[in-house]
Amino acid sequence: MTETPFVAVRNLRRVFDVSKPWLNRMLEGGQKQYLTAVDDVSFTIRRGETFALVGESGSGKSTVARMVVGLMPPSAGEVVIDGVPINDPRRAADVRALRRRIQMIFQDPYASLNPRWRVERIIAEPIRAFSLSASAREVHERVGELLTLVGLHPADGDKFPHEFSGGQRQRIAIARALASKAEFIVCDEPTSALDVSVQAQILNLMRDLQDRFGLTYLFISHNLAVVRHMASRIGVMYLGRIVEIGGGRDLFVRPQHPYTRMLLNAVPDIAMTGRLREAVQGEIPNPINPPSGCTFHPRCPFVFDRCRREVPPLEAGVACHAVAEGRIAAA
Repeated sequence: MTETPFVAVRNLRRVFDVSKPWLNRMLEGGQKQYLTAVDDVSFTIRRGETFALVGESGSGKSTVARMVVGLMPPSAGEVVIDGVPINDPRRAADVRALRRRIQMIFQDPYASLNPRWRVERIIAEPIRAFSLSASAREVHERVGELLTLVGLHPADGDKFPHEFSGGQRQRIAIARALASKAEFIVCDEPTSALDVSVQAQILNLMRDLQDRFGLTYLFISHNLAVVRHMASRIGVMYLGRIVEIGGGRDLFVRPQHPYTRMLLNAVPDIAMTGRLREAVQGEIPNPINPPSGCTFHPRCPFVFDRCRREVPPLEAGVACHAVAEGRIAAA
């Protein structure tokens, strides 16, 4: 019997209108311009699993994250969490009940915490919003438990965010996410603004909390070393599309898509194996005017005519004409 995924993202698409104002277009003779940030993205996440999206800046990872939690409506496609389509107006009551179970941890812990509020009020906000405790005493005790859970002291609830280090602020953000008894947490580059030693502490904390509470993570990152530590499955994004998807170990050991290989080649060889590495070539093209066919073809060392004409479908976990035709040797 096939397990029903806890999170299912189907054919997700997001287009932004980036045109100049109407009057400017009339005077200057310009046309409307559209930017496709996410194009036909699909994946599933099992309950208790960590699924990671990786790619260079501008690949659409954070836009996917915001659509998955409902902060941004998709232009097309759907997001289904525990059987509930979160953008279906006919299921509004079910979506409201689902909100408590979904939280997000943002990249900058200071920007995501209200600097005018004490930490206790910040963490208590979801508890009060979802009416999870009846009295002020229960809320106070629950906040103390959450602070202890993430490695802080209950007395820290009396302080303001600016009194903490970056790693401590991210611990507060994690405590706030857990305050509503969330089951699915979207982590948008939660460690990228932290020192390496602090990153390891936060990642280990997140793993421990996942094991303890059975949390499900969607993990967004451009750091492959972080993803390798956290994710059981990985999707590689390039210019709004998933170009490869697979198990965490398999993707690192046997990458198929040329873009995935390029990203792995950019990882420092700390073990000093002596393996030859190629420098990253080029940059992500302008998404307002993307290349025809496979959008990676201007940077691909295996490009041929079909790549310039046709968009490769995602088949057997990889979207690449060269892989499909056997033009690339196995890694």
